[in-house]
Amino acid sequence: MIETYEIILRLSCAAFCGALIGIERERKEWAAGMRTHMMVAVGSALYMVISTYGFEDILKHPNVDLDPSRVAAQVVSGIGFLGAGTIIFLRHGIIRGLTTASGLWTVAAIGLAIGGGMYWAGLATTAIAIIILWVLQPVEVLLFSRTNRKNLLIHFDSVEDSSSIIDSILQNEEYDIRHFALDKKHDGTLTLKISSVRSKDLKRIAGKISKDNRVKSIDFI
Repeated sequence: MIETYEIILRLSCAAFCGALIGIERERKEWAAGMRTHMMVAVGSALYMVISTYGFEDILKHPNVDLDPSRVAAQVVSGIGFLGAGTIIFLRHGIIRGLTTASGLWTVAAIGLAIGGGMYWAGLATTAIAIIILWVLQPVEVLLFSRTNRKNLLIHFDSVEDSSSIIDSILQNEEYDIRHFALDKKHDGTLTLKISSVRSKDLKRIAGKISKDNRVKSIDFI
């Protein structure tokens, strides 16, 4: 039977690793922050301890055959439900939260590893995950222009109300507009999606038209 201090050590180490990854998500104000990642990690570690050592008394009986890995395997599939809750589907096919969902899935694996006594595997994965989430983000922004691109969604009550405003925006050569799309709904409302590499352009547009009563709402994503 595993010693009590070893169980406490594994759970604490798992919580620590989860906290490190959670802090990175917390600074971006995602729903799944430090405490959520800590809970996933420590819970996964406990499941692994239970899966490995929780059935020792039963296994001593004759004609009893259990697969201790089955409990841990359920964590891998079960964490998907929690990860799905962090994914946000916005308008026009824009999806946010995939990185946080994959982070929770990784944190669960870290908890299972540490719960199984594989400390170095869990700590190494934590370090790699932090490098991917934090250190490599500026590199991704530098290499992929799509990451730099911001979107402004402007919603109008009707097509008639939007025509003059849209013309003034699209004909202004000061704005670095790379792409725009119009989405007309069945109820008569209209949404203008503007993409630009320069966030300041979109902020200027939003500030200019925000006080216009013909504008229903503005989203900057």
